[in-house]
Amino acid sequence: MIKKSTLERIIGDDLSDMWNALRPEEKRIVTDNFKYEQYKKNQIIYAEKETPENLYCLLDGKVKLYKSGIGDRVQILRLYRPVQYFGYRAYFAREPYVSTAAAFEPSVIGIIPMKIVEDLVRQNNDLAMFFIHELSRNLGGADTKIINLTQKHIRGRLAESLLLLADNYGYEDDDSTLKIYMSREDLANLSNMTTSNAIRTLMSFVNEKLILVDGRRIKIINEPQLRKISKFG
Repeated sequence: MIKKSTLERIIGDDLSDMWNALRPEEKRIVTDNFKYEQYKKNQIIYAEKETPENLYCLLDGKVKLYKSGIGDRVQILRLYRPVQYFGYRAYFAREPYVSTAAAFEPSVIGIIPMKIVEDLVRQNNDLAMFFIHELSRNLGGADTKIINLTQKHIRGRLAESLLLLADNYGYEDDDSTLKIYMSREDLANLSNMTTSNAIRTLMSFVNEKLILVDGRRIKIINEPQLRKISKFG
């Protein structure tokens, strides 16, 4: 059992953007209703068509948001990093989840019931603006992703995905190896292409000395050229 003071410190540090918008009494309410859970790799956090009930905040690890399309083909919509919030849009929209969230690797997730969040939003304008900002930023990112997935060629899409992973998760101590290890299938699902196309394009990047590949480890050795390929599609 975590002490209340320790829990407040954890929430205050990890959920600082939301925490700072709360009044003292509201912080007590959040602390009393906050919990965290550990998820194993590939464990489902919530599934498409389920009724939304919680606000989730990724405290440690990585989470992917994905949707199954025609022929059960999977599209990865978004990758979350600490500390990002998710799972609340469907609740505010009063609709079931339209996608599935799963732990990409062992992860720790903070959870607050959305009913509590809604009550706080109704009485705290700063908190309401926080969620408006989050939703607006995510919508802008989604619009950009739609254009990129529909207008860029395969090379541009894969280059963009590799750079997204670098921007989101950074590099290992060598400053070049991506700090996330993705299967070829996941890379394909992130880039809106078949697995075979992802493999061929990765190998072409290797031959052009843009990257090095060792299993699921990818080392970026010519980031400027990758950004050029991403930009011009």
